[in-house]
Amino acid sequence: MTAVCRNSQSTAQSIAQRMQRDKAQITRVLKELINDVLIEKQANPQDGRSQLLFPTRKGSAVMTQLLEAEEETAKAMTRSLTNQELQEFAELTARMVANLTTETAGGR
Repeated sequence: MTAVCRNSQSTAQSIAQRMQRDKAQITRVLKELINDVLIEKQANPQDGRSQLLFPTRKGSAVMTQLLEAEEETAKAMTRSLTNQELQEFAELTARMVANLTTETAGGR
């Protein structure tokens, strides 16, 4: 849901690439979101073979609720941390993510 809401040019393929997942996996999840009327497909005017994904009104409302809950949780999790600790955490997690990206690209 987040991938669709944050990128107006989302396709099943682009989401699969960003999430480093099999397109079939992503397609199954997207089908559930479509069935729940949270997202919809529209023809891609630049590529007739793919369809762009967009949130519906219902999907946007759900996403707003999720973002609010996420923000409240982040505030609760970090309330006793200093700015320096938050900066260090951000740097460490960025390095960890980079390690995963490098590893999946064939290196270590």
